[in-house]
Amino acid sequence: MTLVASRRRPWLLPAGLVLLGLIPTLGGGVRLGELSSGGPVTPDNLRFFDMPLPVVAHIVGAVVYALVGAFQFVPALRRGSWHRRAGRVLAVAGLTVALSGIWMALWYDMPESDDGLPMTIMRVGVGGVMAFAVVYAVLAVRRRDFTTHRAWMIRAYALAMGAGTQAFTHVPFAVAGVTPDDAGRFAAMAAGWAINAAVAEWAIRRS
Repeated sequence: MTLVASRRRPWLLPAGLVLLGLIPTLGGGVRLGELSSGGPVTPDNLRFFDMPLPVVAHIVGAVVYALVGAFQFVPALRRGSWHRRAGRVLAVAGLTVALSGIWMALWYDMPESDDGLPMTIMRVGVGGVMAFAVVYAVLAVRRRDFTTHRAWMIRAYALAMGAGTQAFTHVPFAVAGVTPDDAGRFAAMAAGWAINAAVAEWAIRRS
């Protein structure tokens, strides 16, 4: 993701973000379909059937955050009431994503591929930073510090979109026809968040 879009193509960036957000959105839709239909239940998804509320909140929050958030980067919409109203929705959705993600990392009985202290620490850390970014951005806009508000909302959005980028960081394993081990899975997950965070910082400094 990047914020430095051509002025001649103001919809190019949000369109790209929507496409990136569709990756986890489709996965989340499949998960919600499984939960609503009652199965099939497997060892990998049993935790969601035992306690569906956190994952449902996470999916719904993420879909709203990814898709509505993409349109916050349209210059014309930033000048109207849309930006303020959507921003309130996004603050709630962003905190929902971050806090439900932390809850799931700490309390769900994760499958082996997602288990382990390093993965838990990373997920809790990312969720904590995202929650902080949303709260700090809200506090900044309340004191009319729009530059700080914008920077921290970009950081929060970048972390939330990590799931989309992580689909691509797992591609080398798929191409090689191998299942990543714990270290490979951790590296692919970390790379997705790191790439988004780096691009966000670059965009903040360029804009």
